[in-house]
Amino acid sequence: MRIIVAILLLGIGFVVGAYFLSERGVIEEAPRPYALEILNSVLWMQTAAEQTALTRQTYRVGQRMLDAALADPSWTAAVEQTQDPSGLPPAVILDVDETVLDNSSFEAQRILEDGLFETEPWNDWCRLEEALPIPGSVEFTRYAAEKGVAVFYVTNRRHEVEEATRRNLEKHGFPLDPEEDTLYTRAEREEWDDSDKSGRRADIVSRYRVLLLFGDDLNDFVSGSRASLEERNALVEEYDGYWGSRWFMLPNPTYGGWEGALTEFDYALEPASRLRRKYDHLRLPAGYRQPSAGSH
Repeated sequence: MRIIVAILLLGIGFVVGAYFLSERGVIEEAPRPYALEILNSVLWMQTAAEQTALTRQTYRVGQRMLDAALADPSWTAAVEQTQDPSGLPPAVILDVDETVLDNSSFEAQRILEDGLFETEPWNDWCRLEEALPIPGSVEFTRYAAEKGVAVFYVTNRRHEVEEATRRNLEKHGFPLDPEEDTLYTRAEREEWDDSDKSGRRADIVSRYRVLLLFGDDLNDFVSGSRASLEERNALVEEYDGYWGSRWFMLPNPTYGGWEGALTEFDYALEPASRLRRKYDHLRLPAGYRQPSAGSH
């Protein structure tokens, strides 16, 4: 009898073990669902030599394209710039977070606390002024300023942390014009209380010829990115000629519009439901069949 019971318990153990290793088990039993989602992404941002190489590469190519753009008075990178810009002074526009400032320490804290994004903890982080520069970004912005190019930073950080953000940028040597506001935050004006940056870009192009755009999200380049995965990919194709010449994308595997699109921008989802939707988007080998709970 004891042998039979032992065999039964062993069989149950295999079944339970397979369950926890299955997709459903990972989703519903993970004790720290948010940590499970972004741990590798944050570690890549913080430790990968490839990340440093990639961002430096991006900014160095941008520097070469800046020279080409300065030499062509008809050149513009902003789709909002529909009038002849040849008589306007030159400018570049950069996003802030994960484009010029690295906030991975904040993301690391969220992993340990297993906390989803909330505005107040984020604002508290911004007020610490501890974000580090993305490799290559300081050198590029200084190069642009030395060439007489105005450097604008357009961020979805809210206006209440603008001064802290300005000090954080200045601490690392990013150029900021003392005579003109070149840091555009969300809700700085009533009509800018929106994550879409096109209104702020439009304000800049009314006075400057925008040579290059840098960002880590499609929204840093063009409107309409809060859309389905298919529509977002269509935007990339529509502006295919801009990438690497006028537009420069920086890597951000931790958050952004790409992640929102996986869940149809439903940020009220419970963690297990959000993770399940992400699993649904995995591209698997043709003919793949997930092992059943009883297989081992």
